[in-house]
Amino acid sequence: MSTRVRILDAAVELLGTQGLKALSHVRVDREAGVPKGSTSNYFRTRAALLTGVVEWLAELDLADVRPPSPPADVDAFIALLSHAVETATTASRTRTIARYVLFLEGTHNEDVRRPLLAGRASFRSFAETTMERLGAQDPGTAATAITAVGEGMIIHRVTVDPDADVLAPLDAVVRAFVPFRHTGASD
Repeated sequence: MSTRVRILDAAVELLGTQGLKALSHVRVDREAGVPKGSTSNYFRTRAALLTGVVEWLAELDLADVRPPSPPADVDAFIALLSHAVETATTASRTRTIARYVLFLEGTHNEDVRRPLLAGRASFRSFAETTMERLGAQDPGTAATAITAVGEGMIIHRVTVDPDADVLAPLDAVVRAFVPFRHTGASD
């Protein structure tokens, strides 16, 4: 693992476990186990460090969400979405909290907000394209609804109920936009 990746992972860990105030070059160096001054060699200012973390999160998130091939059908898409929410609230919980810390910072810091919204737009585009392929009458509205339900489930599981069902809400929202198709004479 490169020093830069260790630094970015350490910054995400600090944000996700201790909040925005914990993010400093010295603390990131310590968390990453790198020599003092290493973080500032890669990210000269705190603003540069924040931007680096946001871009790193977007890169990680896209790698997690984008399957090698588009979902073959509605069930595969729902399974992919459910898996993404489950992962975001379990194995990647700290990363998810770090992202939300940054979203809050982005409400008054455009340099942080811009790359976060670009990552979100990429997921929304993927959802819209998938819903269009699946036959949704209004794939844009479907993508907006899917994104809202997914984000809502993530926040709910991180803040209120870590065991909340993910599959049923995502299944309902996706199927609400996909026309019913008969699969055979016995339907």
